[in-house]
Formats: sequence, structure tokens, C-alpha cells
Amino acid sequence: MHAMNWQLPRLAPGDDFPPVSQALPALSPFPGLLAAGGRLDADTLERAYRRGIFPWFSPGEPVLWWSTDPRMVLRPAQLRVTRSLRQSARRFMRNPDVQLRIDSAFSQVMQQCGAQRAATGTWITEEMLRAYTDLHRRGLAHSFELWEGSRLRAGLYGVCIGRMFYGESMFTTVADGSKTLLMALCGLCLREGIEMIDCQQQTDYLAQMGATPIARADFLQHVEQTTSLPAVQSWQYDRDTFLTDCARWL
Repeated sequence: MHAMNWQLPRLAPGDDFPPVSQALPALSPFPGLLAAGGRLDADTLERAYRRGIFPWFSPGEPVLWWSTDPRMVLRPAQLRVTRSLRQSARRFMRNPDVQLRIDSAFSQVMQQCGAQRAATGTWITEEMLRAYTDLHRRGLAHSFELWEGSRLRAGLYGVCIGRMFYGESMFTTVADGSKTLLMALCGLCLREGIEMIDCQQQTDYLAQMGATPIARADFLQHVEQTTSLPAVQSWQYDRDTFLTDCARWL
């Protein structure tokens, strides 16, 4: 990120966020940037996600808070599963050494996501790791994991409040590992009545997987409706659950 030459709202610890309508517009140098500063902890993160706001900043920068418009989202039923991904997922399921798990190594997944992006710069700082790990301890952040024996081969993590899932990052060391986990996430979402996964920002990769941009106003309306719903009770996962959840794609 570059230096900023305009007056950005500066938050003290505990300050409320400004209205998301004050975020920089789509055609600005930093579309969706809303505020800087404040405290990065589990309480602040929960408040932010309930209002469609997320943190994203590089090491050495203040905490930067964003609310993009349009917002990139993936509706689980619209996940695009290619023939090669279907073959990869089946191959994983035939391998007796492969296990699918949820929440068995949340911090490790976050660390691996950061490590895989270290060469190009990562926003997964130690501060972020601590805050999201605390959110995980509250049952509001979750990791999907692909293991081969004792080795973590792929992972993704995100935040889930009520029936709203916010995707954060993913990594893989094997072909289609993270895509298979995205399939698992979408299958769980369809089973649990989660109709939308927040992808935050538009990328070609996400578009190829079926994500589409929607107006922030529509996104925020959905967030308001779904974060007040009862939380998902079970985050247990295994091969049989995957095969059931993802039968439509396999």
C-alpha cells in the first residue's frame, strides 16, 4: 500500500467505526478504505464483521479498516467445480492417509496462509494472528484443513457469525487442495443454511470459482439479517461428511 495523502478517520482504542458510507469510493486509489487505528482484538473484530467491515494492512502500517463497494461474494450453490477439481477431490477421498478436519489447527492454518504470501507481502501479522485466534476461541472463527498423515497440506479460515461466513485466506501445498476445502465449506454452508460467503475483494481467481460482486447495500442488508440467526452448532468434519455435503459436485 502507498502513503495516504488525505484525511482518514483515526480511531482510538474503543472508538466506534464511522458509517460505511464514508468509505472511499470504487474509483479512488484505495476503494473501500474506511478508517485507521483503533484496537485489533476479538471484540473489535466481531463489531467490525457485524457491520461489514474488515481489517487489512501491511506490517508497519496502522490497522486499516475497509468496507468495499461492490462486495465480492460467493453463493455456495453457485460454486464452479471443474472436471479437474472433481477428479482431485475424488483422488483425495480415495487416499486413506488424507483427512478433512475443521478447527484442529486454526493458528497453524493462519500461519501457513501468511507464509505462502510472505514473498509478496502479507497482512497476516502477529497482531492479526493473536486477534483471530482469540476470535476462534470464542467459536467465531474456523479453519478447514486437509491433512495427509501428520502433514497439513492445505487450509482456509474465516469468520462465522450467526449464518454469515466471511472468508479470509487459504493456502495449499498440493494441487487443488484449497479448492477442495472451498468445496467442503460450500457444502457445509448449504447444509447449515448459510447462503453467502463474503470474499471481500474482486479477484479473477474468485470469479473463476463462481464469486460475483454485489452492491454493498445489499451485502449489508444480508449481513444484518444473517448475523442475528442462531450459530452453527457443529463444526465436526470428516470424509463421510464431505461426501454427503458435496455429492452434488462429485
